[in-house]
Amino acid sequence: MSSHGFELPLRLLLAFRMLIDELHAELARQGHPDMRPMHGFVMQAIGPDGTTAVELGRTLGVSKQAAGKTIDALERVGYAERTTDPHDTRRKLVRLTPYGMEALHLSARIFDTLRGRWADELGEERLTALESDLRTMTPGNPWRLDTPSWFTNL
Repeated sequence: MSSHGFELPLRLLLAFRMLIDELHAELARQGHPDMRPMHGFVMQAIGPDGTTAVELGRTLGVSKQAAGKTIDALERVGYAERTTDPHDTRRKLVRLTPYGMEALHLSARIFDTLRGRWADELGEERLTALESDLRTMTPGNPWRLDTPSWFTNL
């Protein structure tokens, strides 16, 4: 069966969307109903050591103001907090709260479960080959946290 060239990116995007939708449904069932797909990118960019709004914006590919609005949203649902940098009191850091860290750890476990379902359906060998092929065809570092801004960059 021959495929059109446009089908590959659409199928990859659809697979991504399915996994993310399943992740968020499970996160909601396990106590994180306010977690949104963008939050994962932002929380990964904040990281375990925290960051500033400027650095966060740079990592995400958005303005400081857009980063600030996103931080506000994460604060409202309890995933992040603003604190003073202990090394420079003029700097404000954004840190993940314990609730935010829990959501990230839970997400990792859920992704492992979802991968297991794919392995059950496709077979471990085929899934491992697919992952290997995708590694061959994509840049080495999969942590492109600016992907959401790339979608909206007109």
